[in-house]
Amino acid sequence: MSASRIEHPADLDVVRTSYDRVADNYVELNLGDLTSYPWLRTAMDGFAAAVHGLGPVLDVGCGPGDVTAYLAERGLDIKGVDLSPRMIDHARRRYPDLRFEVASATELELADSSYGGILGWWSLFNLPRHVLPAVIESFARALVPGGHLIIGTHQGEGDIERTEAYGAVPVSWTTHLWQPKELWAMLGAAGLDSVAELRLSESVAGVPSLVVVAQRAAP
Repeated sequence: MSASRIEHPADLDVVRTSYDRVADNYVELNLGDLTSYPWLRTAMDGFAAAVHGLGPVLDVGCGPGDVTAYLAERGLDIKGVDLSPRMIDHARRRYPDLRFEVASATELELADSSYGGILGWWSLFNLPRHVLPAVIESFARALVPGGHLIIGTHQGEGDIERTEAYGAVPVSWTTHLWQPKELWAMLGAAGLDSVAELRLSESVAGVPSLVVVAQRAAP
């Protein structure tokens, strides 16, 4: 797998500003709490067990840090990044013992074979469809052999143009819906092997849920 430059989305700054705007409500509504979604929590527990001891873990699009903290409690050496400075402010305030940085998925410079696990937990659906494959390729290169990538996202066809979110706060972003076969094609092209898939009619933000887990094969 060779490195390639990742194109920054044209609306990156608009999306960043929108998440800054909703961050306070997101925290107040406790939307990052996994206990509200038992099947999603089970998927995250499986991911934690699979990557334990393989190396550091990166939570890409960590928001206010709830899932990062959940995985840290399970013994993972984890760091969170998010494109929204306001989200990172909340994460640092709420979990001062953990590491958080401001960065978009398209801005990361990940060293090869440097992470035991990477997650994009409802944090990649704003990326344009032509940009996501390069992001997944960068994640695949950054995994150690045997490392796992878990992606949680909205399942469906087409796109949703959002103008408000999280308590009717004005936003401007596109939610790209994904079918499992589309994600598996990208993961396979990046050199990752399938591990698990979870489809739920239970919704996140009113849309059915999809979780896929893939692994970088050992040599």
